[in-house]
Amino acid sequence: MDLTQRQERVLACVVAGYSKTGEPVGSKAVSEELGVSSATVRNEMAGLIELGLLEQPHTSAGRVPSQRGYREYIDRLMPPKPLEEREKRIFDSMLLGSAHDPEGLLLRAAQLLAGASQCMAAATTPNGAGTVIKAVQFVQTARRRAMLLLLSSAGSMKTKVFRCDFDLTPELTRLFFRVFNERVTGKRAEDITPAFAQSMAASLGEMYVLLGPPLQALLETARDTAETQVLLSGQMNLLFYPELEQRGVRRVLDFLERRENLLRLLEARPGKAQVLIGREIGRAELEDVSLAVARYQVDGQDAGSLCTLGPVRMDYPRLTAILEYLARQVGGLLTGLSREGQE
Repeated sequence: MDLTQRQERVLACVVAGYSKTGEPVGSKAVSEELGVSSATVRNEMAGLIELGLLEQPHTSAGRVPSQRGYREYIDRLMPPKPLEEREKRIFDSMLLGSAHDPEGLLLRAAQLLAGASQCMAAATTPNGAGTVIKAVQFVQTARRRAMLLLLSSAGSMKTKVFRCDFDLTPELTRLFFRVFNERVTGKRAEDITPAFAQSMAASLGEMYVLLGPPLQALLETARDTAETQVLLSGQMNLLFYPELEQRGVRRVLDFLERRENLLRLLEARPGKAQVLIGREIGRAELEDVSLAVARYQVDGQDAGSLCTLGPVRMDYPRLTAILEYLARQVGGLLTGLSREGQE
């Protein structure tokens, strides 16, 4: 769509004003910003309404961007808004506190994103397809109880506490360690199925009496490793945007309650940070919100997503900068964990 330079400036000014206040933007405010007369601005606004880029909620009200207008702004007019070094240091220090735990790191990233955007945010754990088991460890926690820890090539660590019908000893936990690492290290997490467990149990003979509980724990941790998890933060932030209304917020929260819905949306969004506005998302429940997504990489491979979901009037330049920065930092930290697990 070809716009004049003045139309572009008017559209950008209305987007910025409405994003900041949530109120329709009048011609007087735009004229003061651009240094032209109110009559000129009203003429340009009328042209933008005809093009479907602005809307006038009420006869005497100012103008608001349409979803199409936001698309034009994001694609062609949005100015870069790099993060300040101070903000980067704050984000880095918060992420480093969880750098030893992949899920904790991703949840912290979602929390930071929700706090910075004042919207809902989410992170997905690395895609488990093809993830290889690097090691299995055991920690005795009580006389008859121990914890299995499964370390994967994606840098994830899953744990499961199990209970035995007999007293555990250091010799038994060393036996668990030897047998499990001999049988499962190097295998894909998705291959540790009930059928695999049955085959392994059959090959253990009388030892199965001892290894049954940790074998069940292995099944559960391998399943969790192979599945992609969706970590949410800041859902209640959506309640503070009057334009979403109570019914609209309820529809969005119901959608998020079934996390596989969001996961399917995010897995279909490869590449750098991008924004889907309202109807572009393709879900009736989300027609009044926007979804901004960035993918992070582990060892150079696409691994998962960070996203935020909120009203269409989000501060897109700042939000895009935060998303891209957090995705880059999370990917770097997870890559470091992955390489440590391979040593």
